[in-house]
Amino acid sequence: MQVAKKTGIPMAAIDSSNASATTAVMKQLDNPYEIVRQLASTNAVVLFSMSGCCMCTVAKRLLFGLGVGPTIIELDHHVAGPDIQAVLFQLSGDGRQPIPAVFVGGKFLGGIETLMGCHINGTLVPLLKEAGALWL
Repeated sequence: MQVAKKTGIPMAAIDSSNASATTAVMKQLDNPYEIVRQLASTNAVVLFSMSGCCMCTVAKRLLFGLGVGPTIIELDHHVAGPDIQAVLFQLSGDGRQPIPAVFVGGKFLGGIETLMGCHINGTLVPLLKEAGALWL
């Protein structure tokens, strides 16, 4: 298994182009809102990320450390990335940077602050279990 040098995260998880269903959704739909909706509704956990973003790496490491294998969409690797990022900015609603953006169980959880807050207060694992991302 090939591992990214800087993060220690499996390359297959980082490169969403390996996930044929994810790639098919992104190619099939023209509307960025529909791309986000479809990916979020068909995967237990989706992480929209940028390859050089340190907070995105933190989010990936947290999720992988908990035993979750999220669907990761590296926005800077896709033509629709800027349009999807605009949709995520609208969803965040608070004017904060929306990347990384985490969806759990088809619902927008939020960015790194929300993800870490849920982890610290103990609500993240139950959310992940409810979404089917964790079995134990």
